[in-house]
Amino acid sequence: MILKTDCRFFKGDRPCDPHKENGIKCDDCNYYQPIQIKILIIKLDAVGDVLRTTSILQPLKQKYPGCYIEWCTRKNSNELFKNNSLVDEVIILEEDALSRIIAEEYDVVINLDTSKVSSAIASNVSAAEKYGFVLNKKGYVEAISAIANQWLEMSAFDDVKKANSKSYQQMMYEILELDLPVLPPIIHISDTEKSKITTKEFVKDLNHKKPVIGLNVGVGIKWPSKGWPLKSWQQLIERFGKEKYNLLFLGGPEEFQLIKELNKKYNYVIDTGCDNSLLEFGAIVDLCDIIITADTLALHIATALEKKIIALFGPTSSNEIELYGKGIKLTPAEGCNCYYRKYCKEEISCMEKITSEMVIEAVNFLLK
Repeated sequence: MILKTDCRFFKGDRPCDPHKENGIKCDDCNYYQPIQIKILIIKLDAVGDVLRTTSILQPLKQKYPGCYIEWCTRKNSNELFKNNSLVDEVIILEEDALSRIIAEEYDVVINLDTSKVSSAIASNVSAAEKYGFVLNKKGYVEAISAIANQWLEMSAFDDVKKANSKSYQQMMYEILELDLPVLPPIIHISDTEKSKITTKEFVKDLNHKKPVIGLNVGVGIKWPSKGWPLKSWQQLIERFGKEKYNLLFLGGPEEFQLIKELNKKYNYVIDTGCDNSLLEFGAIVDLCDIIITADTLALHIATALEKKIIALFGPTSSNEIELYGKGIKLTPAEGCNCYYRKYCKEEISCMEKITSEMVIEAVNFLLK
């Protein structure tokens, strides 16, 4: 009997899927696909950043036909790749990723993070081609190409970042020498996740004759300055009223208390819960006709699901966000004086200058 360990389905520590499903062995297997090009993608940043980077997968498969893709990420992003057939294997940084990467040899390594951790991993990988960023011997992040260096300069200098007119995806495509136009990110919400959401109590409160508008009221703890102020959300909810739309609160564990307080005051807004898994949250987003959100994970999920989006931007770059013609970006006319600062130092923040009237006008436009 011949054991074909170079097959993309070979697992090593357990039988492959074709064997488990059909009982076939290597020497008479029609599923045999030898791995000829092996690609490692390193993307460890925030979950939303990992998700938006999945837009490179389809053109990578076209550029390298038959390639085997491993994606190295953190545990909190693992669920994003469930049901994603374009990623052959996800290796988790907190588990066995480093020992795997050091032992293996790749044809292509892609690191699109400018962090030292990601760049150090890329530096230590054996590969014929490398794209993006590495860490030099003195511990400094270096760009591998001129176009990657433009992104590195944007990370270092606010004025360069503000002057940029390209989306994140466009810049990554250029770094990887992929053909434009950029494709949407990829997230697969299975029937299982959708069914689990439809059995939840809040779904019974939906009036299917009314548009569904998701209100993503939080931004997490990393960049609180990105958030739309509480009083602005309150003004918007009051202007919406309870007759015209299904209004849904969207959030995670960090928004639990905020949504609880808002729900006391506006009990006609439907609380979808803050304890949903990543894909369950995606299934809730998929229920919505419009998502209203700041620069958050919900924005990237809504983009991947090709929802209509009203995106609110202040201290982060609106130009870097690609909505694929599905949404409207709202920004303050005067710009932001606290660009990429965690906390706002102004008496009136730039986010406060995005008014509920602006959002209502955008909603009316998208619903037409």
